[in-house]
Amino acid sequence: MRLKSALQNRLVPTRAAGFTLIEILLVIVIILLLAGALVVFVLPQQEGAEKNTTRLLLSGVGTALDTYRLNVGHYPSEQEGGLDALLKKPTYENERLGEKWQGPYLKPGTRLDDPWGHKLRYELADRSGGDEKKGGLPYKLSSVGPDGQPDTDDDIRLMSDTEKDGGSGSGSSSGSTR
Repeated sequence: MRLKSALQNRLVPTRAAGFTLIEILLVIVIILLLAGALVVFVLPQQEGAEKNTTRLLLSGVGTALDTYRLNVGHYPSEQEGGLDALLKKPTYENERLGEKWQGPYLKPGTRLDDPWGHKLRYELADRSGGDEKKGGLPYKLSSVGPDGQPDTDDDIRLMSDTEKDGGSGSGSSSGSTR
């Protein structure tokens, strides 16, 4: 009986261990389909997340600018270091102003760059020329957006609530983008 079962085992062809070429190709196709789906669905989400992150950063910097103005009496000028005055104490000609600075107004380590690696743009508005908007911010705070070019459609701007509600309609704020 042992001899009979041994002969039967030899006569029955056994399948070799391993994968066939078709099985390997099928796995590769499935992996490529999953990678394609990832590109189609995740990359647009990442762009939206970067824009939302920029809006939040602009809003936080805007709040820090307002707090700076409440303490010092004016928004930081270019001579005071612009946005850097929110992180480190500038040198003031008037010692009284130096005593009023109660910063840093942003968390230590805060980078003043957008997610695309561009510096935030900050400039005080010229209030003497009569071009001031009613209720508008006395400064311009923006990011050049993903393309890195200023004054294009993908720029993200901080606007006051009055500008958002009934104003110019362009730009963005702590909530809206252009």
